[in-house]
Amino acid sequence: MNESAQKILIVTAVAAEREAVLRGLAGDGRYEVIAAGVGLAAAASRTAKTLASGHYKFVISAGIGGGFPRQAPVGSLVVASDIIAADLGSETPDGFLSVDKLGFGSAYIQTPSKLAVLLTEALQAAGLIAACGPILSVSTTTGTKATAEALTARVPGAAAEAMEGFGVAQAAQDFGLPVLEIRAISNAVGPRDRDAWKIPQALQTLEAAISQLPEVLT
Repeated sequence: MNESAQKILIVTAVAAEREAVLRGLAGDGRYEVIAAGVGLAAAASRTAKTLASGHYKFVISAGIGGGFPRQAPVGSLVVASDIIAADLGSETPDGFLSVDKLGFGSAYIQTPSKLAVLLTEALQAAGLIAACGPILSVSTTTGTKATAEALTARVPGAAAEAMEGFGVAQAAQDFGLPVLEIRAISNAVGPRDRDAWKIPQALQTLEAAISQLPEVLT
């Protein structure tokens, strides 16, 4: 397959995120966008199914998510430097042990570092607030200060939290494809305050971020 005919696959969780991504792409035929569902299992399964049925050269997990306030305030964007399954491991009397420490595999997938930085800089140049840092994938989103503090202790510099990135990244890795994750921050990670979430604004920010992709990824 000629590389020029290969597409970039963008995976969101839900339809509202997919629609925001499509608006940002403005009909660019080099991209395909799917809504894979919520959570790691759905993201991994449907990403893998899509990759097996077509010809792709790159994969992106995109959507909204929570931001760790010191790293990513509400209204900003995070491009993943690493995509981490933050709660994949075991609890012990001495604390949490990741699958890496248990010797059962790895909960860390690194993104192409130069490309992640380049995309972050492109977003900033477009007037968006953006940072590059670890994005955590969790099965249960954080709703307390204690859990937020435990996650930041587990992953220093953690910038954002969502539920699908690692599943998408694992599928991409299994197909030998590079992967990025982009999150528009709708809420702060910590005590759950649903009334303070800025979902429509985050979707608009996601749309704006995606509009910059063709400047970086071709």
